[in-house]
Amino acid sequence: MKVLACQALSVVAALAAWEAAVRSGALDPTFIPAPSAILRVFGATLTDTLPRLGDTLLKTLLGYALAVGVGVPAGLLLGSRPTAHAVAMPYVVALYGIPKILILPWIALIFGIGLSTAALAAAVFAIFPVVVLIAAGTRDVDPTLVTVAVSMGASRAQVGRKVLFPAVLPSVLTAMRVAVVFAMLGALLAEMLAGNRGMGFQMQRTALAFRAPELFAATAIVSAVSISVVLFLEHLNQRLGRWR
Repeated sequence: MKVLACQALSVVAALAAWEAAVRSGALDPTFIPAPSAILRVFGATLTDTLPRLGDTLLKTLLGYALAVGVGVPAGLLLGSRPTAHAVAMPYVVALYGIPKILILPWIALIFGIGLSTAALAAAVFAIFPVVVLIAAGTRDVDPTLVTVAVSMGASRAQVGRKVLFPAVLPSVLTAMRVAVVFAMLGALLAEMLAGNRGMGFQMQRTALAFRAPELFAATAIVSAVSISVVLFLEHLNQRLGRWR
């Protein structure tokens, strides 16, 4: 309770300092509105953005599912097969290092403007962290555990189910938690750069119109949704951690 109280007080203090800075003229409300101004438009912004947020979340979910569905098996394969890791991992790391925003114009050029572009952008942003984290987690599994299980007569399926899967599970859950943030980032950027609907498109229009309170309110809504999803995955990680 003491920690929560300190955290709440720090947030209140930060908001009060922000409000005072705007009212005193230290911050220009054209670009950084006061919290009170954001609060006044929050309800209307929430009502206006819910359909757009749902559209963005659909694109994020499709891209996230594609990234996890492809990235998890690929990471397990690269982590468990030394030859595959030695051959393919340098390419994965190189592609991971490319700024993904450079790929968005090519995706838009090929697929046009719409659902497929944003979903594919979300998948491209999310898949590389999944592959890299799971491959690293798989390679970090203690080989002694496998040796002991095999020496006790465990089959390959039993080794995978009772030894490798529990050992790799934390890496899988961590990768999934990281990937959801990257997937939403990819979907929002695609909507901003090559979209005609969704939260990214709406936030871009709001920014160009210099409607700062609405932009801050929309940012807070998207951030709250993203944080909620990450906290849910963290809770799932803790629950499954106890199962291990």
